[in-house]
Amino acid sequence: MSSVTVSAHPLMRHYLTILRDKRTPPDRFRQTLHQASLILLYEALSHLPTRKVWVETPLEATEGLEIAARIGFVPILRAGLGMVDAALALVPTAQVWHLGFKRDEETLKPRVYYNPLADRELLPVDIAIILDPMLATGGSATAAARLLKEHGVNDVRFVGLIAAPEGIAQMRQAHPDVPLFLGVVDRQLNDHGYILPGLGDAGDRLFATP
Repeated sequence: MSSVTVSAHPLMRHYLTILRDKRTPPDRFRQTLHQASLILLYEALSHLPTRKVWVETPLEATEGLEIAARIGFVPILRAGLGMVDAALALVPTAQVWHLGFKRDEETLKPRVYYNPLADRELLPVDIAIILDPMLATGGSATAAARLLKEHGVNDVRFVGLIAAPEGIAQMRQAHPDVPLFLGVVDRQLNDHGYILPGLGDAGDRLFATP
């Protein structure tokens, strides 16, 4: 897998335009993020191990393939919640592990406030896919990947809608083995760690909080 995959799908460009528009209401923002997440997740899930199985059609037996890996989705709170329904639509049997990070607005460093992995040594999944619409400084994504590796997951992937070059560089330095699946790479971060041009605070726009 390439370390950074940026979607070239025209629907992604269409969805991004809707999501960036400050006039887009929360209900349409949620729906559009769901649609954009499906495109990104198709790509992130395109390299999965499979095994051969035999099935009976109404006419005869035939050989097929089934996924041969346990998959876990790891949404980063809050905004990652907006991608979970799309993920489970594709892999309904997947586990979901939430991680919560709060950013220090002075240092821009993440602080863990919710970690259900703390009491576990190994996660019962083979592939963990981090979900977060925004890869800004890269602090939360880097910390999430580290926690997952510490809990026994060797195959970690990141799926995000918009990334800043600074966030990509941080992930590449800390976790060069974690592939990134992105909708677009924006210009830069501002002084407050927000992506430009970006779309604002994805969590606030998802849940209509000022």
